[in-house]
Amino acid sequence: MFRLTFLILPLLLVLAGCTEPSATGFVTGASDHALGERTFRVYRPSSLPAGQRVPLVLVLHGGAGSGAQAEKAYGWDTTADGNGFVVAYPDGVGRSWNAGPGCCGRAARDGADDVGFLEDVVEAVSGGVPIDPARVFVTGMSNGAMMTYRLACESTLFRAVAPVAGTLIGDCPAPAPVSLLHIHGTADRSVPWAGGPGRQDNGGTGRVPVRIDGPPITEVTDAWRRRAGCAAFTEQTADPVTRRTATCPGGRTVELISVTGAGHQWPGAVPESRAVTGILSLDPPSGALDATATIWSFFAGSR
Repeated sequence: MFRLTFLILPLLLVLAGCTEPSATGFVTGASDHALGERTFRVYRPSSLPAGQRVPLVLVLHGGAGSGAQAEKAYGWDTTADGNGFVVAYPDGVGRSWNAGPGCCGRAARDGADDVGFLEDVVEAVSGGVPIDPARVFVTGMSNGAMMTYRLACESTLFRAVAPVAGTLIGDCPAPAPVSLLHIHGTADRSVPWAGGPGRQDNGGTGRVPVRIDGPPITEVTDAWRRRAGCAAFTEQTADPVTRRTATCPGGRTVELISVTGAGHQWPGAVPESRAVTGILSLDPPSGALDATATIWSFFAGSR
């Protein structure tokens, strides 16, 4: 934990839209920050309503990605501009998140306290921007989606969570009472829709451990639904997108959105260069769904 060591990190790169830090560090636009040796970016729209507490969305990059890469690819800054909320883009250890036993990368190998770090990011941003503690949300891609599940299992800070192209790693017998939206492509080979080992799986061993060998995604979300005491799923299909939705006690929702034929990707994302796509093991983003707009709508309606 780094609750007493919130420091402003000097900008190392000149990025479009960034400005020099103010006294609080959370200026209008994008700014870079540190908690001890850990780093994160924050985007604060100019459109925030004066005198009101606003939502906060944490966006967790995938394995081999970064906060800056997620900011560029997924369109959250534009969505924040139009809807009046703040976005934080934390950086994992060695571009990875400790999402559970054997997964993934340096973060799992070194036992990084990513739950503690991400809770500290929420606290740090809330100390400089009027954040509504009842409207703090988290989403993530791939390894970041797995970390999103871990936060839902081990933290009580988040009202709703939205993993994309990930799965639950490890046990989660008593998750927090949160709403869940899971988005997944049925042709995903890195985190298979039908379950089983992904294409990067090495059993969670070696210098860069990767253990992605879970149950079918439908079983992951159905187990979550049952633990939360929700009603049975209802299903709607507008090919290639299928939505399975369950209503839960307290006005919460569990929803699974699948995109037929889509691979390991964030639907509606800005396409990455071939070099970046290779490093991140991504497939071309599906145009059948705007995942960011869909997730924000889900967050905004969460209770």
